[in-house]
Amino acid sequence: MTWDSTRAILYALGVGAGSDDPELELEFTTENSIDLEQAVLPTFPIALAVGGGEEPWHDVDATKILHADQALTVHATLPPFGEALMEAGVDAIFDKGSGALVELSNRMTDPSGRLLAEMVSGAFLRGEGGFGGDRGPASTWQLPTRKPDAVVEQATMPWQALLYRLSGERSPLHTDPEYAALGGFNRPILQGACTYGFAGRAILQAVYGGDPDRFGSMSARFAAPVVPGDVLRTSIWQQDVGIVFVTHTAKGTLVLDRGIATERPVG
Repeated sequence: MTWDSTRAILYALGVGAGSDDPELELEFTTENSIDLEQAVLPTFPIALAVGGGEEPWHDVDATKILHADQALTVHATLPPFGEALMEAGVDAIFDKGSGALVELSNRMTDPSGRLLAEMVSGAFLRGEGGFGGDRGPASTWQLPTRKPDAVVEQATMPWQALLYRLSGERSPLHTDPEYAALGGFNRPILQGACTYGFAGRAILQAVYGGDPDRFGSMSARFAAPVVPGDVLRTSIWQQDVGIVFVTHTAKGTLVLDRGIATERPVG
C-alpha cells in the first residue's frame, strides 16, 4: 500500500481535527503552514488497514456486523508520504451466545521490513453465536473510583460519517438510512473507527502534548454506537503504567469502554 499527504490530511479531518478551532492541529490538517511541518495522527494506520482485501464474511448478513473493539500499537511515527506492506489474518472466532466475535489482526511493515504498527480488531456478527465455541478471555479492566484527571469534549458533525468514509470505511450502514434500518438502527451510525480516532486525538492532546512520537498504544471496546452530531466526552485517568479512559456522549451514553493507552518507549 501507499499513502500521501492528502490521504493523511483527509483522515485527520475525518476524525475531527480542526473542528474545535481551524487554527489548531494545523500540523495534521495542512501541508503548507509556515514553519510547521506536516504530521500524521498516530491512529492513521487504522484507516490504512481497511480495504486491503476481501473480508472473510461469506454469507453473513453485512447489516448485522458491528465493530466490537480495536487495539493499536504504534512502533514508528508515519511520515506524510510512504509505502508499506500490510499483512492481515483471522486470529480467533469466539462464541458470545448472541453472536460471534471474530478477531482480526494486521501487521504493517515498511519496505525494509521494519515494523511500523500492529492492530487487532474485533468484529461482532450478530446472530452467529451459539455454535459451542470458546467465549474468549475475560477482561480485568477496572474503572477508577476517583475523578478523572482530564475530560476532553469533542463535537462530531452531522456529516462526520460522510467525510470519514473517504478514508476507506464505506459501508452504507453509516450513510444510507434504509440500509441502517435493516440493521435495526433508527438512522446511520458513525463508524466505530471514527469514534476511536476522536478518542485518540483527545488522548494525544491531553496526555502527550500533541506529540505523535509519544503515542505508543491504545485499545478500547465499542459499547454503543455514536450518531453523527453527538458530542463526545473522553474521561482520562493517569495510572502508574499508562492511562485508562472511557468515552460517553453528552447525554451520558457509554460509547467507548475498557480504554487503555500507553506512551511509546524511547529509542
